[in-house]
Amino acid sequence: MTARYRLEDIDTTDFEPVANEVEKIHAKIFPDVDGSFIGRVFKQVSEMFAGNYKNYQAMDTVYHDFEHTLQVTLCLVRLMANRHRLGTEPVMTATNFRIGLTAILFHDVGYLKTEDDHEGTGAKFTFVHEQRSCEFADIYLEDQSWPKSEIFAVQHLISCTGPRSVIDAIPFTSKVERIMGEAVCTADYLGQMSDPNYVDKLPVLFKEFEESDDYREVPKEDRLFKTFEDLLRGTPFFWEKIVLSKLNMDCHGLYRFLAEPYPDGENPYVDKIKENLGVVRQRIAKLNAA
Repeated sequence: MTARYRLEDIDTTDFEPVANEVEKIHAKIFPDVDGSFIGRVFKQVSEMFAGNYKNYQAMDTVYHDFEHTLQVTLCLVRLMANRHRLGTEPVMTATNFRIGLTAILFHDVGYLKTEDDHEGTGAKFTFVHEQRSCEFADIYLEDQSWPKSEIFAVQHLISCTGPRSVIDAIPFTSKVERIMGEAVCTADYLGQMSDPNYVDKLPVLFKEFEESDDYREVPKEDRLFKTFEDLLRGTPFFWEKIVLSKLNMDCHGLYRFLAEPYPDGENPYVDKIKENLGVVRQRIAKLNAA
């Protein structure tokens, strides 16, 4: 049986409650494995976002902030834990868990700017942030003496995030590694779109897209979202036709492991996304009536 939970049970504005919850979940599914690395990696990533790592500034993106990372991390761990409790093959190992957790925590560090970068915000790296996150993870994990094979695995999982990712093109070394990549992809979408403040954050998400397009000098007529209204009006289509298709096809419906009971029971993440989309449609209706 999967574990019951509510999205509001954990405060995702602070890394410590999230880290504590992840430690509890890890201890339940891997009771004989030392989980002390969890608190350390959460603390280290929080220091990176705060600007206390090497020559990097604090994260200055408003939408892709540390809370976003914490939200998607908690979603990933819940998904992995529930799949593991159900004994689904191939079974995730403690090493798989550690790699998946590290990948999701690092998946957006590519937005960080170096100390000598004074142009705009890290949002200008939107189009290449996954690649930059992979490069950042390589540097950090080398310093932590990780085996190269595990660093590659983290990079493979990070590469699954983002709407342009092609999961079939990633050179996974095993079936379980691919499943972990699909889980990271799934959590990245569900964790952010189920945010209670998701709808109110859409204007700053548009600003991040706009800054990235400005930085790359994309002509206005060639931009996916020319205005904030374009993004707002396109959000229901994005979920229904793009995200759900990716989650069902590329990620083989892993989001169902977040349901209680599995696979068709109440799914707090999907339910909250539907609620958020209801608010989006209300705001679109107001625009149409104006």
